[in-house]
Amino acid sequence: MVSIPLLAGSVVALGLLASAVRVVRQYERAVVFRLGKIKKERGPGLFALIPFADKMVRVDMRVRELDVPKQTVISQDNVTLEVDAVIYYKVVDATRAIVEVEDFEAATLLLAQTTLRDILGQNELDTILSDRDDLNKRIKEILDSTTGPWGMHVVMVTMRDVSLPENMLRAIARQAEAEREKRARIILAEGELQASKMMNEAADMYENKPSALKLREFQTLTEIAKEKNMIVVSTGSNSTGPNEGHMNSDLPLFMGLAKAAAGNK
Repeated sequence: MVSIPLLAGSVVALGLLASAVRVVRQYERAVVFRLGKIKKERGPGLFALIPFADKMVRVDMRVRELDVPKQTVISQDNVTLEVDAVIYYKVVDATRAIVEVEDFEAATLLLAQTTLRDILGQNELDTILSDRDDLNKRIKEILDSTTGPWGMHVVMVTMRDVSLPENMLRAIARQAEAEREKRARIILAEGELQASKMMNEAADMYENKPSALKLREFQTLTEIAKEKNMIVVSTGSNSTGPNEGHMNSDLPLFMGLAKAAAGNK
């Protein structure tokens, strides 16, 4: 018969053995403290600890996201806006992340909030709305240089939303409308200028060639004759060019064709 002390000793030994064996996943590292002093970084895989002497802290080495809540920011041109952001970071040195800072995630969050307000407060509203990429890079560089001694690396910073007051949204809408109206007027003026140049060239051509002007008159009469409720009265030309007599003689025939075309409509 197995004695009770032996059985109890076996259970205690198995318990100590189980507590001494640790398994760390591929994306984790274990920071081991022996009697309060840093020993070394272990993992991934299976390893053993000295019971009652070694303590282990797990650190996730994967890229993690940090949601920065909305911050009230006053821009350089005294516009109040609310901005929130997302930070992606990872731990590159598990030992420093545990030893150098008490809570690296909370410290990074507070630093991100302060940096976001400081950087945006140094820029005007137009810059904040149009140069988000540059501002994101500046915030990332500041966070990365500050958290580097903590064994961390900031992968990316992205401003997610910029909320403006209602009166500022209306002002921006009016500004955009005025800008589009200005562009429309410029385009219209450019069209008028081009049309005037073409009409000037056409006038020069008609002056040099009166027959071309007569043909244009016939074309205009044809368009007018399409209206059934209109009467067109045309007089012959008084010009004495070499081809004018021929044009005047053809005018009644042309008017007859125009009236016939109007009757068929």
